[in-house]
Amino acid sequence: MGARGGKTVYGAAVGILMLDTRFPRIPGDIGHAATWPFPVLYRVVRDASPDQVVRRRVAGLLPAFIAAARDLVADGADGITTNCGFLALIQRQLAEAVGVPVAASSLMQVPSVQAILPPGQTPGIITISSDTLSEDHFSACGVPPDTPTVGTEGGREFSRAILNDEPELDVALAREDVLDAGRRLLHDHPRVGAVVLECTNMTPYAADLRAELGLPVFGIYSFVQWFQAGLLPRAFAGSIGDPRPTRPSSDTQHSH
Repeated sequence: MGARGGKTVYGAAVGILMLDTRFPRIPGDIGHAATWPFPVLYRVVRDASPDQVVRRRVAGLLPAFIAAARDLVADGADGITTNCGFLALIQRQLAEAVGVPVAASSLMQVPSVQAILPPGQTPGIITISSDTLSEDHFSACGVPPDTPTVGTEGGREFSRAILNDEPELDVALAREDVLDAGRRLLHDHPRVGAVVLECTNMTPYAADLRAELGLPVFGIYSFVQWFQAGLLPRAFAGSIGDPRPTRPSSDTQHSH
């Protein structure tokens, strides 16, 4: 059996573009490598701060993101994602530049979540900054502009620590900020039937949010799991892609 080359790194289908940060990344966060049950490739986009991406709409950073994405593809990535939902603004430009599938923002799940909900229900979004999450971000992901949305910026810890790139994070307070946002989302919008987390740093609290609200919760973890499953489908026993040798049949065994 022959093998075909062309890459430097094999077996890591998903390449992740990372902002240049110093805030803690706990298990569940997209930037904590142990979050993923499969190998991933990382590339940090230098000088791309949370403030520059979330509050300043990626101003001046597009060339750096494209260069980093191309580097990931050259190294071996078969698809690109990012560690900030606000990078939806450059979804089209990234996809045009790198020539592989791009899943820039967790918000891209919203239309699919809407499709699976019962009539009369709608997805709701929790974001790190509802003040700056705009119709442009929604449009880039096919999200209806009237989709219910709440932010964590009114809390004590989560938005402050991450957007200001603080070196320490009170995890308990950050969790409470996310849970409080979920409670407000349901209180203000009773028709919400599922939650989509815009922020990739919210995944560590998704299970607690599910328990608190009793609703499905989708975030970057569910999105990248789906993405990975398409980029590198599981090979089942007997398939052409199955790396294990096929057991000889009884007829073959008896012929020797």
